Amino acid sequence: MKIAVLGASGRAGSEITREAAARGHQVLALARNPEKIPAIDGVVAKAGDAADPEALAALIAGSDAVISALHFDVSAETLLSAIRKAGVPRLLVTGGAASLEVAPGVRVIDSPDFPEEWKPFALGGITFLDALRQVDDVDWTFFSPAALIFEGPRTGSYRPGTDQLVTDDSGESKISFADYAIAMVDELEAPKHSRARFTAAY
Repeated sequence: MKIAVLGASGRAGSEITREAAARGHQVLALARNPEKIPAIDGVVAKAGDAADPEALAALIAGSDAVISALHFDVSAETLLSAIRKAGVPRLLVTGGAASLEVAPGVRVIDSPDFPEEWKPFALGGITFLDALRQVDDVDWTFFSPAALIFEGPRTGSYRPGTDQLVTDDSGESKISFADYAIAMVDELEAPKHSRARFTAAY
């Protein structure tokens, strides 16, 4: 497949770029500073700004799917505008864990120990997901990570979920960026969550 990865210089974006290329996909890796994108066989790095939908549409045209690993300072509406202009049929988004449920009707962000300083970014992800849930003309998927996503080994193992936080026997919810990337590319290759959110953790 021809894949465009937005935010390819970041931690999640670079791992997704690496994983997709390792599986033989043609990857267009876009970032505001393309020199920060890892040099990988099968990857073409270019400068791109998702805040400019006209310019982004020209870059991603011809892609089979776009994977966004951007921060939520670019709205869903802006990104979807570029997707529609380019005629790209699929959008996969690296989301946040804050909107996952820890109990019926209780989200991670609602927990009393959720850090106050994280809320502005977390609310950006929640707003983005809410906007996607109103969309039926683009095949989107929103991938919330575990509560803790960290630099760590590529184990090739994870447990998927949907709208509830996935935890292990000790109550922890975590995954490495490398294994998060595996789950993302698995979803790319074998879609199971069309117009839906999913999550994954150890």
